[in-house]
Amino acid sequence: MEFGPHLMLAALEGAVISAILVLTAMGLSIVFGVMRVVNVAHGEFFMLGAVLTWFVATTIGGHPALGFVAALLIAPVLVGCLAAFADRLILKRINYDPDRTIVATIGMLYIIQQTTLMTFGPEARPVPPPFNTRLSLPWFEWGEEGFALFWPWGLSITTYKLFVIAAAATVLVGLWVLLTKTKIGLIMRATQQDSETAQAFGVPVGRVYSWVFGLGAGLAALGAVLVVPIQQAHYLMGGDPLLLAFIVVIIGGLGSLPGTVIAALLIGMSDGIISVFFSPTLAKIIATLLVAMVLVFRPQGLLGKKPS
Repeated sequence: MEFGPHLMLAALEGAVISAILVLTAMGLSIVFGVMRVVNVAHGEFFMLGAVLTWFVATTIGGHPALGFVAALLIAPVLVGCLAAFADRLILKRINYDPDRTIVATIGMLYIIQQTTLMTFGPEARPVPPPFNTRLSLPWFEWGEEGFALFWPWGLSITTYKLFVIAAAATVLVGLWVLLTKTKIGLIMRATQQDSETAQAFGVPVGRVYSWVFGLGAGLAALGAVLVVPIQQAHYLMGGDPLLLAFIVVIIGGLGSLPGTVIAALLIGMSDGIISVFFSPTLAKIIATLLVAMVLVFRPQGLLGKKPS
């Protein structure tokens, strides 16, 4: 395959990675932006969403689309409710102290991971995609007579991967509407800016924190539901999403949702393209170097605000 179509396929793979990463990182960014909590267990909520997807799809059986749609509705809600319960049970009792919340979420990480290992087992479990038709894709090349359209054999992508990209974009639009156009979003923004003043005006800050923590975990679980038909569910799959989500949030700016989207696109596309042409290890090294450069030259991130 020539360089042009090869690059196009790599870019499409990068777009799929970006779609999953933006959902995972957005959940982490919302939690930090509103609660000022660094959730080290975020990757395990991602893993839990993947495991629940396998369990729901296997339990329902029948056509793969039935189990997938059920998991798409059930897994994020269950993971979000579990996270909200953990917030009320653990984080609220330590008054969201920054140092103690890191230790507490590390404990949550191991509890979720080891509980999943004991109940789910160490095996990786596949989940069939609801649809998986391959689509041939055109590509363009500049020649002596201008742009030429090609439709070569072998240049294709599955319809499910295109669905993942479209689904992530739809969720982002819905999240933007929720945060900017609804009363719930207004309450979240007020709590983020000054929680004490918001509480003085009757905002139930404790319940807002639990809801936000659950929303962040639910977004991670939603990303896992979408990625399981491409990968496989296993109890150690939370490590990479957590690392990449932290990289995205640091580069984009802590608590900056637009910055998170831009950084997720940057990291996801570079990860996909570099992994195809070189190696996944090199992609991770470059992402880590980007974090180091951002911390040195722009500590607040691309769109983050300088501390006053």
